[in-house]
Amino acid sequence: MMKGALKGRVALVTGGGRGIGRAIVLALARVGARVAVGQRTPTDASEALLREIEALGTEGMTVLGDVTVPDDVDQMVGAVRRELGPIEILVNNAGVARALPLDDIRLATWDATMAVNLRAPFILSAAVIPEMRARGWGRLLYVSSTASRVGGIVGPHYAASKAGLEGLMHAYASTLAKEGITANAIAPALIETEMLAGNTRADPTKIPVGRFGTPEEVASILVAVAENPFITGQTIQVNGGLYMT
Repeated sequence: MMKGALKGRVALVTGGGRGIGRAIVLALARVGARVAVGQRTPTDASEALLREIEALGTEGMTVLGDVTVPDDVDQMVGAVRRELGPIEILVNNAGVARALPLDDIRLATWDATMAVNLRAPFILSAAVIPEMRARGWGRLLYVSSTASRVGGIVGPHYAASKAGLEGLMHAYASTLAKEGITANAIAPALIETEMLAGNTRADPTKIPVGRFGTPEEVASILVAVAENPFITGQTIQVNGGLYMT
């Protein structure tokens, strides 16, 4: 871990207003990054989160937009550039996980899941990589899922979207490694969030450590990976031993 490596760096965290995204926002702020919180719509908690960021001694802002829409992404990236500077750390955290029985999954569900979980990270990455390359420094981070390895409890639409996300990460890692840009994925499983609360198949007794994980446990690993310039092309599992590599 390279302490101080992220101080003053500009980060965008999509889906940053709640759950794992919110924990990532605060973890980055604690190490001195200036953080833009990406959200589709404003929430009552947005201002409170910005106050927490400022209380940690750094800058924060909220940017609104639909990450599946290229024009919205361009506007979000432009807003961050104008207020904080070019994006140096991109955390692709926004995602959807609609749990369905196998027989109930339709093409519309598949397409909607891919749009948010895989297409949007490509749009966002493509929007920030040119400036990262120009500066010779960047961190591309993708919040995947242990479901990409084991299928999970949401369904094949979700597992496939996360497996594709890791493929995207691998391609960027191999292509950009010599330009000072790393690309990595964090793969959580059964983390105590609103998304998990709606899934009746979530069972902490199936986890070797005997409990659900916390968003903060995921966030701490993501920050450690971002701080280390020698880690790239990796998927770091954060799952309490549910899946062991």
